[in-house]
Amino acid sequence: MERAVLAVLEAIGDDPGREGLRQTPARVARMYQKVFSGVGEDPRRQFSLFRVPHQDGIVVVKDIAFHSMCEHHLLPFFGKVHVAYLPRDSRVTGLNSLTRVTDVLSRRPQLQERLTNDIADALMECLRPRGLLVVTEAQHLCMSMGEGDKYGTTAVSSAARGAMLSLPRRREALLMMNLPHTVAKGSNRPGRPRASHRKSGHGRNARRAAPRKA
Repeated sequence: MERAVLAVLEAIGDDPGREGLRQTPARVARMYQKVFSGVGEDPRRQFSLFRVPHQDGIVVVKDIAFHSMCEHHLLPFFGKVHVAYLPRDSRVTGLNSLTRVTDVLSRRPQLQERLTNDIADALMECLRPRGLLVVTEAQHLCMSMGEGDKYGTTAVSSAARGAMLSLPRRREALLMMNLPHTVAKGSNRPGRPRASHRKSGHGRNARRAAPRKA
């Protein structure tokens, strides 16, 4: 790993022997051990399952922080994962299990869309819920630092399984996640909410109330 970082520094035309870069290959190698620690790890080993009698409502765990590396540019993307699931037979998982699964799957070269589906597939296989929804919000440094220079742009991806493919269930989960904007009213897919046209002093009702000219 250190030799690879040294080669990159030489390839960009800098001097790896100067004071500020002498320890950079070793530093990057140590950092990458953590950044890519999920490579080859099985997320299914991270689960702890138990039963809570009569737990048949939606369970939501939101704002699970993560960071990952875009496999196209090897630049970070980071954000939050939100999970909602409908337990089967009162079976639930520990909250730490969801964070550990997210860590294992994000600490490897990834794509946001695949990360979202990887989390969903791991949960479906191990937890076997009646329904599952995973929503990922992330900012990508390849968009901020690359040719686009699009700062502050957030990408949102989702993966629904089982009963969460039903729009009413999915909308209920999104409301519990405080993400109602991700599903349009009357739509069966993610989108923008319908804008309200009921504004004070404007619109059809306002015209009806206007006094007639003499």
